Amino acid sequence: MAVVLNTARLTLRPLKVEHAAFWLRLVNDAAFLQFIGDKGLHTLDDAHRSIAEGPVALFAERKIGHFLVQRKEDGAALGTCGLIKRDALDDIDLGYAFLPEYRGQGFAFEAATAMLDYARDEIGLKRLVAIVSPDNEASVKLLERLGMRFERMLMLKEPDDMVKLFGRRL
Repeated sequence: MAVVLNTARLTLRPLKVEHAAFWLRLVNDAAFLQFIGDKGLHTLDDAHRSIAEGPVALFAERKIGHFLVQRKEDGAALGTCGLIKRDALDDIDLGYAFLPEYRGQGFAFEAATAMLDYARDEIGLKRLVAIVSPDNEASVKLLERLGMRFERMLMLKEPDDMVKLFGRRL
C-alpha cells in the first residue's frame, strides 16, 4: 500500500523515478545549490539514478525518504519534504525544498507539519532533527515555527560546511 499524506491544500507521496524531471529542476535551483549543495545532477539519467538509489531505496527499507509535495487543486509539483537518515546524524532529519514560485505561501509549513505527524504516528519516532545553513533565515524561521529548537552548530564534513542543528521531541 502506497503512503500518501494529505493536508488541506497538499498531497505528499514518496518520490519516484517518474518525477526525475521535477527533481532535476529542483536540485539545480539557485537556492537549493546555495543552501543545500550541488548534488552533481545534470541530466535526466542522473536524476533517475539519484531517485532510484536514494529516496526509492530508503523508502523501501525504512518507509522514510523524500516525498513529492503536490498542490491538490491542480497536481502541480511544488517541492519535496521528507525524512532522511544521514550518516552524520544520530536522529532522522526533516528536510524540504520548494521551487521558487511556491515559496512564501505556507506550503513548506503545511507539508512539514504533515511530515512531523507521519514521523510520530506512523514511523514511531520520538525525536526529529533538522539541519540548516546558518544564513538560511527563512528555513530557520520555519523550523522554529514547527517547534524545533536550535541545539548547536555542527560540522558535517569540512570546516566550511557548518550547519545549525535543530531538534524536537515528537
